[in-house]
Amino acid sequence: MDKRPIGMFDSGVGGLTVLKEFRKKLPNEKIIYLGDTKRFPYGSKSKEAILEISKKCVDFLISKNVKMIIIACGTATSQALDSLINSYDIPILGIINPTVEYISNLNLEKPRVGVIATSGTIKSGAWEKKILEKIPEAKVINEKAPLLATMAETGWTSNKVAEYTIKEYMKCFKDIDILILGCTHYPMFENLIHKNLEKNVKVLNTGTILAQYTKKIIETKKMENIETSGQFEIYLTDIEADTDFLNIAEQFLGEKNINIKEANF
Repeated sequence: MDKRPIGMFDSGVGGLTVLKEFRKKLPNEKIIYLGDTKRFPYGSKSKEAILEISKKCVDFLISKNVKMIIIACGTATSQALDSLINSYDIPILGIINPTVEYISNLNLEKPRVGVIATSGTIKSGAWEKKILEKIPEAKVINEKAPLLATMAETGWTSNKVAEYTIKEYMKCFKDIDILILGCTHYPMFENLIHKNLEKNVKVLNTGTILAQYTKKIIETKKMENIETSGQFEIYLTDIEADTDFLNIAEQFLGEKNINIKEANF
């Protein structure tokens, strides 16, 4: 047993989609969530900048005595995960490998996989590379959606602007079996995404898959916390940006009176 919390970071509200799934799958675990609102958005930044930022986020979470770190961000996963794993002793997980493993285990013949993500993630080619390594016969269709993360940060996930934007982004996914939501902000648009795809398309919320994957790892390594009920703490690097964040967090997580603390780095 390990009572220490799980650390989790994202550029803003997107990682709350991961936090929500972790609370379902790992209800006893305490989670420390870091939203790097000072440096949002990550999607347009260089790989070098993302790596530098990610190290600062990891260092902050380690200072909170976490037992493992979850990169609840597609951009940071695609551009920093390997370097972070090589730089730190603590277990670090991202959203790509568990999701590709999940798709592989579906045993689909020549799967047609759509990936929608930030510009930086798509440019990195990380999803396509990992998918083709694991499933060489797969066909991958990539689409960058730079507007969605910013819209999610302001709560624009179900209005007319969101409807039109999602409709446009979905136009290239007319002949796919699976759609990967490669940015953790995007599950906030999941209802609209489903409306613009064929009914047989499987839409993957990477947070759901990562939570189940983490649960198996924690149980295998006997790192689970079996004594206390799950709690979470939220830190933001720009506390002045917490008005929208707080409203979105309370609505999305179904919690009232969430206390947001400041992370100074």
